[in-house]
Amino acid sequence: MAEKLALVGIGKIARDQHIPAISADPDWVLEAAVSRHAGVEGIDHFEDIDALLDNRPDISVVSLAIPPQPRFDYAAKALKAGKHVMLEKPPGQSLAECFALEAMAKEQGVSLFATWHSRYADTVPPLKAFLAERTLKSLKIIWKEDVRRWHPGQEWIWEPGGMGVFDPGINALSILTEILPYPVHLSGATLEFPENRATPIAADLKFADPTGAVMTAEFDWRQEGPQTWDIEIETDQGRARLSLGGERLEFDGAPAIQGANHEYANLYARMAELVKAGESDVDLSPMIHVCDAFSLGRRLMTDAFQF
Repeated sequence: MAEKLALVGIGKIARDQHIPAISADPDWVLEAAVSRHAGVEGIDHFEDIDALLDNRPDISVVSLAIPPQPRFDYAAKALKAGKHVMLEKPPGQSLAECFALEAMAKEQGVSLFATWHSRYADTVPPLKAFLAERTLKSLKIIWKEDVRRWHPGQEWIWEPGGMGVFDPGINALSILTEILPYPVHLSGATLEFPENRATPIAADLKFADPTGAVMTAEFDWRQEGPQTWDIEIETDQGRARLSLGGERLEFDGAPAIQGANHEYANLYARMAELVKAGESDVDLSPMIHVCDAFSLGRRLMTDAFQF
């Protein structure tokens, strides 16, 4: 039987990704939407999480597609009401919030899924298998996009907890932490902050690889024209390149996968597995790298940013 689900936050990502993925999956039926400004035709609409929980106790799963700053309160209320909860990335605005939610889910005996949509691209498993059989020599992440294009007028990303350029950058870090056959840690960072903003617009990262491989990441929100979401890899037995944020994968210059975009479908399939098994999936390794970048990063001021 399909699980009844409520989607909290009806913005661009919800309409472009969440709703189509839910509608196409027989394990789910979208029963309600929670938003102060928008609804979904044909289903119940509530302005806040309290109204949802009071009026639709039959709904078993809550998926949160709202900014990280208010997410903890919404998730905590849903968990305490005995609902399974799915968190859009990043799972919270701090690690402490995420640890607290994980403990609540365990106490309530419900499933909690901290999702990383880029990790669920079809290109990631074959790239992970490629690295498992080779010695890494270098890995370079180049993740550059136009914030005005993808987050028009969204002031929350520039506020504390919004993460700035790490909002997209954490997608690359979620792939990195999935494909590597061993953990790495951040060894240094440079963060560029607009003089009028509380979060960075660009970042350069360096990682300490236990095998001595050179590993770096470049994030920038000022990219105009073609957008860049690439991971370039060199090993002792060939090269690999993931591009378009995970829609394309090449081995030694030859296309292996191209045009695949099933990230959110794969996320909701994973959530269905977790609910059926009574398990949670709360991997915080991408967020640890972001927190370390804020801790270790040398901070530089740059020009003011305006939408």
